[in-house]
Amino acid sequence: MARTRALVVEDEPDIAGLIKHALERGGDIQVEIAAAGDLALKSVAEAPPDLVILDLNLPVVNGFEVCRILRMRPDTQRIPIIILTARSSESDRVVGLESGADDYITKPFSMRELTARVQAVLRRGSGGSAAAAAAAPMLYRGQNLVVDFEAISVMVDGRSARLTRREFELLQFLVQNRNRVVSRNRLLERVWGYERDVETRSVDVHVGRLRAKLGASARQIETVVGLGYRFVD
Repeated sequence: MARTRALVVEDEPDIAGLIKHALERGGDIQVEIAAAGDLALKSVAEAPPDLVILDLNLPVVNGFEVCRILRMRPDTQRIPIIILTARSSESDRVVGLESGADDYITKPFSMRELTARVQAVLRRGSGGSAAAAAAAPMLYRGQNLVVDFEAISVMVDGRSARLTRREFELLQFLVQNRNRVVSRNRLLERVWGYERDVETRSVDVHVGRLRAKLGASARQIETVVGLGYRFVD
């Protein structure tokens, strides 16, 4: 069986080495390291990995820009990206998630937590999301929104909308459970793959980004104060 390929983009050799050692310990992940943003983009272009762990303070091209570029390219827009950085402010976290990151972890960090989050992201990209995908409707057609879940196609007012992998899976799960309130914790469990409570700001930011791409259909994703979100017909 081919091993999962992870690209660690980190300019601190000691930190990069620790991450590589921790992730490769189980034998099912192969880690490559890029010490600068431009080197990361070149590596991904030559051989797209299954996962990117991305620092923000990088030489040549910073992590925010690397994330945006990867999300703009059709062949890399669905690669899971975990930002791992010393920048811990709420504004940095929001910008990172708005740039297209699937998760945001601040330094100093627990290697055990990082490993758990990596496994959660990988589960979502493989068998972990299969059951949800199978249970979801193959096609949703609304007044302004048409989604073909099998073809991974989203049309808003007759125009194609480009969603990230996380945004698409979020929309899919909300549509699957339409007219029912879905809590943030349940979204984290089913869309992000987490098995315990984590920072819920990621959910709110991704919902905001998804709404921004849905035009008039954004109103179909309702916020239920104190409970979560609901997709309505």
